[in-house]
Amino acid sequence: MKVDLYERIWMWGVGVVLALFFTTTAISALGHHFQPPSHVETIDPKAAMKDPRFTPQGVRLDSEGRIHADIIALMFTWLPQEFSVPAETPVTFHLTSIDVIHGFEIVRTNGQSMVVPGYISQFTTQFNQPGEYLIACNEYCGIGHQGMMAKMQVVPKAEWKAPQVAVQPESEVSHDR
Repeated sequence: MKVDLYERIWMWGVGVVLALFFTTTAISALGHHFQPPSHVETIDPKAAMKDPRFTPQGVRLDSEGRIHADIIALMFTWLPQEFSVPAETPVTFHLTSIDVIHGFEIVRTNGQSMVVPGYISQFTTQFNQPGEYLIACNEYCGIGHQGMMAKMQVVPKAEWKAPQVAVQPESEVSHDR
């Protein structure tokens, strides 16, 4: 079969480009061991509900007065379902999943993260406007995905009441394992 010179050039060009694409993808995935964005903290997904870093779930203060929200995702809910944080104060979110990949999104804010089983995702943000914020799962996680929501109440700083649980020293609830 006779193939025109220009067709052969195009076939070889496409073959080289595809080979480069697949080679760089394989090197990136296998050679560099890419991990989810964060500080790469791991957790046993089956034991997350009993892990001291997530017991109890919700808002807590560390020994230096910083605010942390510890949240667990599972099909098709967030734990806790409702919580409050103060306005104009940095809040660090610690997120994990016990089953499948979820997407944590605080609607109409910059608070967003992938929640991957076996990892703890972490980000810090601040809410300047008091009000009720919807938390939604933005990564399809199964048949009940559309109902996976929670509520976060942002209250003025002067009106916010710290959680009733005892303040735990950061060394006891370290998220840096």
